[in-house]
Amino acid sequence: MPPLSPDALRQRLRSFASRAQPVRILLTLGSLMALCGATGHPDAVIPLFLGAIASALAETDDSWRGRLRAQLVTLACFGAIAFAVEAAFGLPVVFITGLALAAFALTMLGAVEARYKAIAYATLILAMYATLGTESMVAHGDSAVRGREPLLLLAGAAWYGVFSVLWCAVFPAQPVQARLVSLFTVLGNFVRFKASLFEPLRGIDIERKRLALAQLNAEVVTELNAAKESIFRRIGARAPTGRLSRYRGLYLIAQDVHERASSSHDDYNALADAFFHSDLLYRCQRVLGLQGLACQRLADSIARREPFDSGTETVQALADLRSAIEHERGQAAHAQTQTQAGAPERFALLASVEALARNLALLDGQLVGASQPSARAGRTEMGLFDRSPRSWRDAVERVRRQLTPRSPLFRHALRLSIALVVGYGVMQLIHPAQGYWILLTTLFVCQQSYGDTIARMGQRITGTALGVVAGWALLQLFPQPLVQSVIAVAAGVVFFATRTTRYLLATASMTLLVLMCFNQVGDSGVLLVPRLVDTAIGSVIAGLAVLLVLPHWQARRINELAAAALRGHAGYLRQIVAQYRSGARDHLDYRLARRNDHNADAALSTAVSDMFREPGYVRPRAGVALRFLIRSHTLLSYLSALGAHRAALPDSAQMAVLRTAAEGAIAALEALAAGLEQGEVAAPADAAGEVSARAALVQAIADGAGSDPQARTFHTELGLIWLQIDALRTHASEWLQPPGSDTPTAPA
Repeated sequence: MPPLSPDALRQRLRSFASRAQPVRILLTLGSLMALCGATGHPDAVIPLFLGAIASALAETDDSWRGRLRAQLVTLACFGAIAFAVEAAFGLPVVFITGLALAAFALTMLGAVEARYKAIAYATLILAMYATLGTESMVAHGDSAVRGREPLLLLAGAAWYGVFSVLWCAVFPAQPVQARLVSLFTVLGNFVRFKASLFEPLRGIDIERKRLALAQLNAEVVTELNAAKESIFRRIGARAPTGRLSRYRGLYLIAQDVHERASSSHDDYNALADAFFHSDLLYRCQRVLGLQGLACQRLADSIARREPFDSGTETVQALADLRSAIEHERGQAAHAQTQTQAGAPERFALLASVEALARNLALLDGQLVGASQPSARAGRTEMGLFDRSPRSWRDAVERVRRQLTPRSPLFRHALRLSIALVVGYGVMQLIHPAQGYWILLTTLFVCQQSYGDTIARMGQRITGTALGVVAGWALLQLFPQPLVQSVIAVAAGVVFFATRTTRYLLATASMTLLVLMCFNQVGDSGVLLVPRLVDTAIGSVIAGLAVLLVLPHWQARRINELAAAALRGHAGYLRQIVAQYRSGARDHLDYRLARRNDHNADAALSTAVSDMFREPGYVRPRAGVALRFLIRSHTLLSYLSALGAHRAALPDSAQMAVLRTAAEGAIAALEALAAGLEQGEVAAPADAAGEVSARAALVQAIADGAGSDPQARTFHTELGLIWLQIDALRTHASEWLQPPGSDTPTAPA
């Protein structure tokens, strides 16, 4: 076999690096298994493996310095909880009281940030692992060996930490690269789906498409946030260099592409009616579809670390679109001279298509900028906002704000503590074999939302059953300890490769790992039935807890989340209006307002989706929430169009009245948000400044705001925004009425 070239070797290394955590798990578990086999201590395999797994569950994306600090905090938490469990094991009241308090406190710690949330969750899992190990040790008469189990758990956790920190040091930019690949892949899907709205076909259910678009938008927002945090973990407040500098530029390009792709320039049904006999919208669809493909090609180039070539297809498609617009303009002008019916409306809609073409050209310019080494795309301000706590006082304040029954996190923390107490009581009542699996299952299954918990219940029980069956078969086929060791390591790798995407398979893999490891020190056949029974009991307890203990149904949060979305719209519009006076600048305040608005929209979309997984009796007006979400996301698309075209407009009487209309829209959005929070929506005539704002918009038409293309776009989008505000007010009023006539409808 010929030797690999340097390029091929680098490609293999990058492919190896991209597998990240499963590869680290392979190295950790494989080396621990080999060490135990070489030293003749197979009984140490289980605690070492469990410690390494808990340490991996505590891992978050970070720089090597941040990962080292987090690992030290993790080991301190692990050590404290493991020794505490061993000390309290023989004291039932002390044990369960301490476990319940620890579950509540550690869950609330997740309010600080994602890093501490992961550490807290992994600490609880390690507590259960320590309990299982201590129970096994007592059952085998080894209780005199004090401290052995906690030390082995810590050793396994520390050994994984060594691989984790070294990995972060050797591949510092790989996680950012992976995040950007995922971001541009999802963004490409979003852009290509957006292109499907540009079909001049009558009778298309645009509302259903907008709902699907809102759900796709939530995915893009999640990836944008993850990519930003990954970049910020590595650069902090300093200016990045080399590859990280390019990655930051690509992230900002993704933000701009997202804004331009999110924008809507007019009502799609009106466009389809006006240009039903024209190929104009098909040409718009082709351009946007090619740009979606360009996003996915960019993702591929980032994955391969190759130069990005934006291609020439989009350039030609844009030229064809401009030519089609000119042809359509000539026909529209002729129709106006002939005073044909509908000619003025078609001429006005053609102006919206022209604005769309300008936006698509600028979007293409951003993608072309991705081919530059720095990917700055003409930007001078590239700062990122740090959302991590500034100090210990800030961290404590974040937790304090969540200490209220209105907080979903507080309810989950209390619910989890009660579920663990109930599980312990059931265990003491029926004395099942390996009873602490009940508590471990409850901890894994009990999630913050009802839908996630019920889904995980089924996956956990089914996955455990599959793992037990597969484990029994493999134990019969391969009685050799060495083969069983290899299977255990492979199962651990599969668990971490699938735990976030295919939980059923991950559960089966973990069950298989446990069975193979226990067979190294005894007969794991005695675990088969108890594992199944305890999993079923623990899952049922978790399901009952999320149903009965302070259930936090999403329908009861819609007011709060809808108000947050409206305030986000108001803040975004305020920043946009300011830039129509000062000129377009992608400074941090503007990008932060835009990101906050998209985050609020994504939170509302996720909540509405979760609501449809809850019992029907708790969501009698779910259809209204669905319609509100569609209108809110449509409003965001019109705001995005205003943001995409922002430019300094000369002061004039026309611009003064347009700004008055915009400020009135901001006030109306904030008033509607306050009304939702207070449970009473004001009538349109009572909304602050609304009468004068609408009069200003009418005055802008009379003054001929359509003479300048930018002013015309400003006016058109404001009119569409006001239409959405009216619809949102109607839906908010319906939502606040007692349930009765509205029939819930399932999401598309």
